[in-house]
Amino acid sequence: MASMPEQVKNLFVPIGQDGTERVNDYDGEGLFFKLGCYNQTNGKDPAVNKVWCSGAEINGGDVQKQYEEGNYAEVWFKSSKITESADAISNAGYFAANDGLSKKVVYPSEVIPGMENFKMLLGDGTNVDNLVDYEHKDFFYSVIDGTRRWVAYKTPNSGVTSKNSSNTRTELHQKKEWTPEEGGKLTGTVRVMHVSTSGDARVAASYSTVIGQIHSGEGPENEPCKIFYKKFPGQTKGSVFWNYEINTAGDDNSGRWDFSYPIWGHDMSVVGKNPTDFPEEPADGIELGEEFAYEINFHQGVMYLTFTSEGHETKRFTKNLIKTEYPTKGDIPEQTKNLFVPIGQDGFERSTAYAGELSYFKQGAYNQTNGKDPAKNMVWCAGADTYEGNIAKQYENGAYTEVWFRDTKVGPGTAPNK
Repeated sequence: MASMPEQVKNLFVPIGQDGTERVNDYDGEGLFFKLGCYNQTNGKDPAVNKVWCSGAEINGGDVQKQYEEGNYAEVWFKSSKITESADAISNAGYFAANDGLSKKVVYPSEVIPGMENFKMLLGDGTNVDNLVDYEHKDFFYSVIDGTRRWVAYKTPNSGVTSKNSSNTRTELHQKKEWTPEEGGKLTGTVRVMHVSTSGDARVAASYSTVIGQIHSGEGPENEPCKIFYKKFPGQTKGSVFWNYEINTAGDDNSGRWDFSYPIWGHDMSVVGKNPTDFPEEPADGIELGEEFAYEINFHQGVMYLTFTSEGHETKRFTKNLIKTEYPTKGDIPEQTKNLFVPIGQDGFERSTAYAGELSYFKQGAYNQTNGKDPAKNMVWCAGADTYEGNIAKQYENGAYTEVWFRDTKVGPGTAPNK
């Protein structure tokens, strides 16, 4: 990195291309010349990549229309000559391997190793138990940003979801379960590419998606960690925050509530005063397409969270999962009193919190924006467009969420700072 030119630091490092070169450069590698017209202007969204994605007009791929409207490149050569040594060899094998490469299917399991550790629920309600060499072009597939591949998770505002949720998801579900005392770790590098552009600004869950969580597999099956991304329409930057949901004491789980911690930008409780009134854009927020990473690490009953992003302050949190901070109703935080108590969720937590409960990780796109009537619940009923559940129409009209991941790893927890 120290030898990297300033030009590269300014141009390529912001898009995550910050490697070092091998000591022997191209020594011993077979090379060949190419000559002609290799158009560098394409129709890809610049939010994906500010170096190679041009955002140009492509006229739906209609070549004749592109030619008519100037959306093409044209190069003339007068003379051309090539010479080669007697030691040169045929590169026919290269073309055999690479012709049609853009049409080659690259499965998500080739991009993120370890998919055998997960199963998945898709945004149309499909359950998939084996994710090795599996893709679905509407929900779960690989994408390429310049030279780097990602796995895309996409899901609409309305579809078929799990029995305990009103929100659709295209989300990995860890097959192995563990207790907080046993520990576990999940990491991921992520780019949120889209969140719903419709919803009610007064509703805390509007315009948001969960991109990683811990889910209890026992008892009331609550969620001690949910990582959110939320961005209001018309704003450039969104907020990243995480929520802790209490593991309610007693048999009645209806009083459970979340406490929300801001990471970059606002926490969940920052909402609009009316359906179309958006709060102030966060100065330290994260843009759509901007890369960041998280680590959820459990060790001996304590959860350690780390969030990193180029150009943003690294944020760390520690939370004891086997001893509660909220043993009585008198311990309910002010944020909760303002957000959850008005909708009747005013419980308190069991003294041992999540101690001894089997849990598992989830990762992907868990859309928090739905079409439910906000009058029923001003935290979770977003009032967004759903086009009567027609997924194609939702995708066409911005009523969906899309999240990209790379470098996902799941495994045992480790002692912090190691």
